[in-house]
Amino acid sequence: LRPPGCHDKAVLLYEYVGKRIVDLQHTEVPDAYRGRGIAKHLAKAALDFVVEEDLKAHLTCWYIQKYVKENPLPQYLEHLQP
Repeated sequence: LRPPGCHDKAVLLYEYVGKRIVDLQHTEVPDAYRGRGIAKHLAKAALDFVVEEDLKAHLTCWYIQKYVKENPLPQYLEHLQP
């Protein structure tokens, strides 16, 4: 068993908050793997999924908000919930 708060996996937490709306809530990368672009891959994969599934995304996660600002692709922007 791992102690609480000890994570050995990178994760992106999300929740469906409506029939076609997903809230991208939090990304977390273990300390040992930070600085390698892993969170960027998680953010891109989540946003690509939103586009492919024609969902709307609510961005609670500050990192994904930052990712969209740095990568303001039209397909991402049109799938954001205001």
